[in-house]
Amino acid sequence: MKIPILPILAVGCFVWAVHSVISSQPHREMTEPPVMPPRSSFAETIAAIGLVEPSSESITMGSHRSGVVEKVSVQLGQGVKAGQPLVKLDTRELESERQVALAELAEAKAQLTVAESEQEQARRNLDYAEKLSDTRAISAEERTQRETTLATVIAQVGTARAAIVLAKAKLEVTETEITRSTVCAPMDATVLQLRVRAGEFISAAPAANAWMILGQTNPLHLRADVDEHEAWRISPQATAVAHVRGNPDLKAQLEFVRFEPLVIPKKSLTGDATERVDTRVLQVIYRLQNPLPPALFVGQQMDVFIADANRK
Repeated sequence: MKIPILPILAVGCFVWAVHSVISSQPHREMTEPPVMPPRSSFAETIAAIGLVEPSSESITMGSHRSGVVEKVSVQLGQGVKAGQPLVKLDTRELESERQVALAELAEAKAQLTVAESEQEQARRNLDYAEKLSDTRAISAEERTQRETTLATVIAQVGTARAAIVLAKAKLEVTETEITRSTVCAPMDATVLQLRVRAGEFISAAPAANAWMILGQTNPLHLRADVDEHEAWRISPQATAVAHVRGNPDLKAQLEFVRFEPLVIPKKSLTGDATERVDTRVLQVIYRLQNPLPPALFVGQQMDVFIADANRK
């Protein structure tokens, strides 16, 4: 009896293929998420992503002058008062210019003193000539010479006074530059970012990376991005709640502050060079009301739920 080898081999290969496919399938098991996602307590809600920011918004500090930092007077996270010095630039060159300006001012004042003395003497000489009763005592040429001398000295006095004004102006410019070499806080705020140390160079031109950022952190604001398709559902009187990411049990009530009047493209921040944004968002500013969740920082993202007041 002849054995059908080929059909048996084909059946065996088929059985092996089926077993291999079945055994290579991944085993899926139901697992609980490590952290439950936040849930809205409103019947009709509008979801958004919020970013914690200072109530003054982030203030990127700039410098009037470029130069090497001589001293940094604040620390990261420190609260500062309006007008408090933050950073001082090296002013040795300006100090030398101030000494030169002071010397020029002193020289101009001395020249004015000499010119005024000569003016007084020239005036007395002319007055003496004019008071002579006998016109033959002095020649007409001598009288004219004395008048010319007085006019010349008067001009010299005017020049000396102008030199004093110029020297004072140069001194004032130097003093102003020295004052501008110290960057001061524009308002009561907190140092949120500090990326400059003594000995480093800062430029007066706008830089890609800020060397210091200030902001008022009491109170904190939340900038919520609402999709433009749902912007019409937002009401200033609507109740809003923000949940901390990673722990939805930590939440804060929100108080409406304002709408940003310009609808802007949404920032996805995927890092992809081919990223294209086709969604626009309305930015709504809320005030985070006390008590605030612990460990809430500027720049932190939060999940925002806003009650839809248009639906009953």
